[in-house]
Parts: sequence; structure tokens; C-alpha cells
Amino acid sequence: MARRRRGKSINGWLAVDKPLEITSSTVVNQVRRLLDANKAGHGGTLDPLASGVLPIAFGEATKTVAYVMDGSKSYRVTLKFGEARSTDDAEGEVIETSDHRPTEDEIKAVLGEFIGEIQQVPPKFSAIKVNGKRAYDLARRDEDVVLKPRPILIKDLRLVEMPDRDHAVFDVVSGKGAYMRSLARDIALRLGTVGYIAALRRTSAGPFSEENAIPLRDLLEMDPEEVMKKMLPVETALDDIPALALTEVEAQRLSSGQPVGLLPVAKRNALENPVVQDEIVCAMLHDRAVALAEINGGEIRPVRVFNL
Repeated sequence: MARRRRGKSINGWLAVDKPLEITSSTVVNQVRRLLDANKAGHGGTLDPLASGVLPIAFGEATKTVAYVMDGSKSYRVTLKFGEARSTDDAEGEVIETSDHRPTEDEIKAVLGEFIGEIQQVPPKFSAIKVNGKRAYDLARRDEDVVLKPRPILIKDLRLVEMPDRDHAVFDVVSGKGAYMRSLARDIALRLGTVGYIAALRRTSAGPFSEENAIPLRDLLEMDPEEVMKKMLPVETALDDIPALALTEVEAQRLSSGQPVGLLPVAKRNALENPVVQDEIVCAMLHDRAVALAEINGGEIRPVRVFNL
């Protein structure tokens, strides 16, 4: 007999401002316990040495986590020149040093090389699997870790300031899978020196930003009913996905896993959201998400149904 999941059925998103020196999983567990929620997950890990926007999905919103993970993310990155660290951040051991310090003009001159689709070698201390094992587990055992370069997208990269000759602060907008530790390491190497991330803050993740993120300490001191008022709808993570308006009958069919004829829906939505074959859409009944669905031939077929 299956065990019933304990806790309340809560659906939606909270954007939490994660502090330093705590894992993303710990943040999720603390907030889940506060609300007594039966299901929660996050939209992209932040390391303990990183702070900033951590979107937390509850209930049916966990079905939309992939869209946040795949979306753009923005960071404020502080690069410290002169030392290479084993982890490419302040946690690791010093493995190389350099006396060379680049100038502001030298830094600005190379940034264009790191914008667009580039090849990046992930940090050895990362969750990427090598022969079925996590790279960080191998690195901690001092085993040889060889990670292959992979394509990542850097949408924007700007030098914000140089508070002193040892540090440079950047604003970065990246796509899925980009490691800021690797980016900082590679910029330093390109400038003829070595470096690591001394500070990292995520300023946005998909539609979630510092403006709608609640500091964890404040959140944990709030009454659960007040926290619920801050909850964002499940659809928040789907802002970039075309929405199609359904009738009650069509919504019932999709909710039960049955396809819906495309033609009448397409006619109603033609001006606002023209349909595209094989496209994923968010099927809506009024202001409520019914399902993620795919346009296939002459039908709209449910991919993920929301039980809201």
C-alpha cells in the first residue's frame, strides 16, 4: 500500500533570496517545513558560497521547474586575480599564483571573446558525471578528472568596476549550464594571469528577480499565512511560453489526458498567439494553467497536466 505524502497541498512559486553559507536544498527544506507543504523543489542550485535568487516551486509548480532551469540567469561576479584555486572559488586550495594584474582597458578588450556561444570546460568540483560518478567526488579523492569542453551561451558580459587592482566585478547574463567559476577562471587565463570567484550573487533566474525575492531570514520570521500571500502562480515560470485560451469543455478534455482539436482553438487565438507546429504551449482556462501541451498535426495534445 502506497504511503500518503504528508503536508498540505500548496501550488505556486516563491522567490527566496538565499544567504551565504547554506545549501539550496537546506533553504527548500526550511521553507517547506514553514508552510507544511507536501512537495517542493528549486529552480537551479546555488552553491553555499553564492547568494541571491533561488526560486522554489511547490506542488504542481514543480512540473514547470525545467523551464526556469533552461531560462536565462543573471549574476554579479567578483573575480580575484593572482591566485588559482582548486575549486575555482574561495573554498579551494591555492594551486597557482601570478603577479600579473590586468588593467581595465585590457579586461574590456577581451570580454567580447566570451560573449555568444562559447566552449567551456566545467570546474572539476562540479556535479557533472564522469563514467557514472560525480566529478566533485572524484576530485575530492584526488583522482584525475578530465572534463570535456561543452557549448554554453553567454548573452551579456560587462565590467562593472575594479575596486582595486586585485578585483574586477562583472554583470553576466547566461543560458543553461554555464558555470560562473569557469568563466572567471578563463577570463583570468586569457588576461595572462590566474584567478577565481571571490563572490557570486545571482540577481535573476528566469522571471524571478531580486525585486520579487524575499530574504530567507525575513521569510522564516513571517506567519505562514503571510508567506502564502507572497506565493506566485504556477504560470509564472511559463511567461515565455505561448498561452492558448480554452473553453470549459476543451479544458476538461485536456485535463483528462485527451487531445483537443486545433482549428477552433487556433481561430480564437490567431491574433494574440498564432500556433506553430510541434510547439509547446500553455493551455489556459481563464487565468488558470490547465496543461502544457504540444501542437501536433491537427490536435493539441497534453504533455503535463496541472491538477489545480
